[in-house]
Amino acid sequence: MKKDDFTPQKFNSISELHKALGFPKPLHPLVSLVNYADIKTPYDELPKALLFNFYKISYKKGLTGKIKYGQNYYDFDEGGLSFISPNQVISSAEDEKDYSGYTLLFHPDFIGNYPLATKIKTFGYFSYSTNEALFLSDKEKQIIFSVFENIKEELNSTIDDFSQDVVISHLEVLLNYSNRFYKRQFITRKAVSNDLLTQMEQLLNNYFEQEVALQKGLPTVEYLASQLNVSPRYLSDMLRSLTGQNAQQHIHEKLIEKAKEQLTSSNLSVSEIAYHLGFEHSQSFNKLFKKKTQQTPIEYKQSFN
Repeated sequence: MKKDDFTPQKFNSISELHKALGFPKPLHPLVSLVNYADIKTPYDELPKALLFNFYKISYKKGLTGKIKYGQNYYDFDEGGLSFISPNQVISSAEDEKDYSGYTLLFHPDFIGNYPLATKIKTFGYFSYSTNEALFLSDKEKQIIFSVFENIKEELNSTIDDFSQDVVISHLEVLLNYSNRFYKRQFITRKAVSNDLLTQMEQLLNNYFEQEVALQKGLPTVEYLASQLNVSPRYLSDMLRSLTGQNAQQHIHEKLIEKAKEQLTSSNLSVSEIAYHLGFEHSQSFNKLFKKKTQQTPIEYKQSFN
């Protein structure tokens, strides 16, 4: 592996990654629990980017310093829990020099015949960015670490007909606790969330007032997230915890609000209003407006005349 190669190095199996990092062979081919502090391969021989064909859950004890949320920075001293799903690119291995703590790796085939294979897709934090890690309280950390220890103990035991069931049970507990603790994090960082909500509202107002929609079409969740420096899934989950609505629903609300303004204060036709809001087809605008208001745009306009 060459240091100056920026093409992601793909690992299809956990065994391949163990070999590349200088770890012993995994005790189970589809699941492994390691500590990146034990990496044997020199850092300058590691790839600049990695792409795994399996899941990765890591607690980084060395994750310190200023972490950016939206436009603000917050200091963390303890570290954080991060989640990577298959086929996500992980950045430079040089960033891992101070990495220490649990790293759980498991292949999709390991959970393939279990309900967890479907349920895991509902955990949005597997789509969050690194700077949206889960930062745990001391009590939460003890809970998470105890689950890691249970998984470690099971993997170090003799593999039998129940091993997979037991590990998956622990894994499901880990994911459910992580889901609960993320909800707590949204609440305890409510000031951050409110700030992001305010910025998003301003972005949407500017989008329509400056007629960006005429050039770019309808605003998207991806556009808003990129402007706010957060991942799309994190933005939606944060908004849902704060307002009960996800990012797409907020966009629709703003669209209807702006449509109502133009229907009651301008002489534009319904088709022209749809065009100014970024709709490619006025039928789509009519359908959304009626769904949200139980009236067609024409009916709404006539009710003010």
